[in-house]
Amino acid sequence: MTDKAVLDWLLRGDVSIQYQVRRDLLGEADHRLRARIATEGWGARFLACRNPDGSWGQRFYQPKWISSHYTLLDLRTLEMAPDQPQVRDSIHKIALEEKCPDGGIGPGLTVRLSDVCVNGMYLNYASYFGEPEASLRSIVDFILDQRMADGGFNCMKNRSGAHHSSLHSTLSVLEGISEYAANGYRYRLAELEAAAATGREFMLMHRLFKSDHTGEIIRKDMLQLSFPPRWKYNVLRALDYFRAVDAPWDERMADALAVVLSKRRPDGRWTLPAAHPGQVHFVMEKAGQPSRWNTLIALRVLDAYGGNLHSSPEA
Repeated sequence: MTDKAVLDWLLRGDVSIQYQVRRDLLGEADHRLRARIATEGWGARFLACRNPDGSWGQRFYQPKWISSHYTLLDLRTLEMAPDQPQVRDSIHKIALEEKCPDGGIGPGLTVRLSDVCVNGMYLNYASYFGEPEASLRSIVDFILDQRMADGGFNCMKNRSGAHHSSLHSTLSVLEGISEYAANGYRYRLAELEAAAATGREFMLMHRLFKSDHTGEIIRKDMLQLSFPPRWKYNVLRALDYFRAVDAPWDERMADALAVVLSKRRPDGRWTLPAAHPGQVHFVMEKAGQPSRWNTLIALRVLDAYGGNLHSSPEA
């Protein structure tokens, strides 16, 4: 049960926060509230930054974090109504103009090799906003071609010949597959779902943040709940993915869940750590202050899995 004072505080936030709080914590689907995301608050501010040619920033991936790519990912995170015409036009333009010879979307100006992490994120927001399946097929083909023997994904596989999957890339791809499936796309869906299953196992094999060989923390920043996460992995983002796909509780989630719970303030809220360095359109929340985003996400994760927590992390 979420404290009423925390709920009231969340419901005083941006309209995108209000919408997700009502849906995920109160069980109220308010489509009129969702429609306001495009005309109020953060959603309207992101749309106002759109260039006349339909892009944001300088081009598809430059500069971080005000490029078209990361702005569209932010709009998907806000859960703006998916029929927003400006956003749909921008996504379709990327599909027409940014594909590499390998069929994926390429982030670089000179390197003509696609990045599977970027393509996972693209599949996420393109599926959410209803990009036609025909233009997503080459993205799906590329992603499946990058699947690694250990069950996950690594954006360096087609560049430097990585032999071990990355939690960063794997989670971005799995989020994309989830959104693709949720929106009724069918092309190679069974293969994508099989890849998602092995990707989840890869993450669980690492207890969401630990070496499967030594049990040591892979990277300390995976325990920092920075938001927006961009392409970067953290344990709260990982747990929220498992919640979103209705994955059953697995004991290997326990250490990550305990990390999240350990960061809860006495007042029932979660703080925002320092943001990932880079240019932004505007600051949604200030670092070092209570975060409505992190509090919302942590509470819905705890609603899903909190009753299973019996141990503390060795972190």
